[in-house]
Amino acid sequence: MGVTRNGDGRAVLRSSVREFLCSEAMHYLGIPTSRAASLVVSDDDVWRDQFYNGNIKKERGAIVLRLAKSWFRIGSLEILAHSGELDLLRRLLDFIIQEHFPSIAMNDSNRYLEFFSTVMSETANLISLWMSVGFAHGVCNTDNFSLLSITIDYGPFGFMESYDPNFVPNTSDDERRYKIGNQASVGLFNLSKLLQALKPLLDPRQKQLASQILEGYGEHYYSRFTELFKTKLGLLGEKENDNYLIAFLLKIMEDTKADFTMTFRELSEITADQLKELHIPEEFWALQDLGKHKLFSEWVTMYLLRLKSNNNDSDAKRRTRMATVNPRYILRNWMAESAVQKANLNDFSEVQLLE
Repeated sequence: MGVTRNGDGRAVLRSSVREFLCSEAMHYLGIPTSRAASLVVSDDDVWRDQFYNGNIKKERGAIVLRLAKSWFRIGSLEILAHSGELDLLRRLLDFIIQEHFPSIAMNDSNRYLEFFSTVMSETANLISLWMSVGFAHGVCNTDNFSLLSITIDYGPFGFMESYDPNFVPNTSDDERRYKIGNQASVGLFNLSKLLQALKPLLDPRQKQLASQILEGYGEHYYSRFTELFKTKLGLLGEKENDNYLIAFLLKIMEDTKADFTMTFRELSEITADQLKELHIPEEFWALQDLGKHKLFSEWVTMYLLRLKSNNNDSDAKRRTRMATVNPRYILRNWMAESAVQKANLNDFSEVQLLE
């Protein structure tokens, strides 16, 4: 239960059900996350303006018990540095490293550099994983970014349905600051805030090295993103045009508003022969949407040519491999909404079904 927007510290059943379901969905999608242990409905009424339109209404209160190895966030260090409590900052940082970063030696004079380097690479990894399943966090500020690089604070999140880099799940984010296509950049911004908090503990040489580490974030993120999407497309090894092949597909998906999850799932199921003939059966509805694009056949030709370069591979192996990384189901908004509506009537069957 987090601090809510009017500071009353209460959560409502609607957001609690969504948080409970999404943290479990993310866990089973293989994405580092806090877990939901229980959901308890309160007898207290809570007043909320759900859509920020002045329409305040009474909702049922609830409490989600969440579990994580640590709840320390970038903001936990930021606030100590900002208030000049450097001794406490050093003690907290040493505690976090000792408890959660066993590969870093406590007697290493560069331990804060090692810590920053690890958080940088793991943050890039986490956001790449979010992107690989079309997940938009919704409020990516430093208080919602874990130092252990796990997904925490499920607020106005959303899984993207039609592929759209401008997808924003947060109705109050008028400036689209946290749109899905901006998450990697926000990650960089948050890491720069972490570096700012660490600087009072670093000597001049370490500060310079830390800035170089931060400069490597973009390359690290892009490399991990490419690796994940190559896996989603069943590509083995490395070829010069792999980045272009991925970007080309995403552009066609954007133009046709194709379903993000099902496009990759259906590519996992359709045979190379069906693709080659551009014969897309009716059940592959997301690929049929893609097929309406004038450049789809050009992309298919490139894709099939690239698949042929996979060593010791077969079409059956490719499809089996892709099916293990491309989910058929995500927590779509309508699913969560349906579960919430039933939960408001004391029927938790759909929550249990989705869980």
